[in-house]
Amino acid sequence: MSDPVSVEVRGGVAHVVLCRPERGNAIDLATARGLLAAANRCRRDRVRAVLLRGAGRSFCVGGDLREFAGLPGPDLAGHLAAVTGALHDALRGFAALDAPLIAAVRGAVAGAGLGLAAAADLTIAATDATFVAAYTGIGYSPDAGVSWSLPRLIGPRRALDLLLTNRRLDAREAAEIGLVSRLAEPERLDAEAERVAAALAAGATAAIGATRRLVAAGLTAGLAEHLDREGQALVAAAVSAEGREGVAAFLAKRRPRFPDRTAD
Repeated sequence: MSDPVSVEVRGGVAHVVLCRPERGNAIDLATARGLLAAANRCRRDRVRAVLLRGAGRSFCVGGDLREFAGLPGPDLAGHLAAVTGALHDALRGFAALDAPLIAAVRGAVAGAGLGLAAAADLTIAATDATFVAAYTGIGYSPDAGVSWSLPRLIGPRRALDLLLTNRRLDAREAAEIGLVSRLAEPERLDAEAERVAAALAAGATAAIGATRRLVAAGLTAGLAEHLDREGQALVAAAVSAEGREGVAAFLAKRRPRFPDRTAD
């Protein structure tokens, strides 16, 4: 049996692929643990960008309901706690990286798959992608950070509309309301996602990481507190090797050559 999640690092980009296409890349316990292992490897290898994809026709249809349905109540409770525990630790791990997370999604994006797509810093969707929360339709409540990320991306009113009614969105509406960053034709999705990931991997990784944390913190911090945090982050960036190289390259009118932090 092949691993449910594959990881390959090329050119500073970690290519993380959900590898259960015959099940729509549904998340079972092994897949959740595979995502956690992938996040841990990205941290250890100090990659410069992470590109998350799903093999086959769909990105991820959510939790593996066939696996869940085969368990009696007491076993199901413990099993779901293990699945969500590993999945949520994986999301925490990806969020803690300096490396940005890019998701390339096509086909069905549902349930926890919606959470994975929403957790990315940039989500590039094929024009054939569809998005649905699906949780309350089967008597479940959200996981995978969906109830946290959706209100922040699209506002609480729209989030509740999707979460309570399970209305299905096409890719264009998802882009219009801010659920995804940009669209690509299906045959161009992988190439576009790889281009974006490579461009980010060539950038100032520490500055990108600081920017990710500033945006996340700014959603809940007061202005005065956040301005202090911004100032501290800018000073740290300016005196770093990345900041010095970036300014030198700008003044010399050349492309910056940011240092490879994996060698630190």
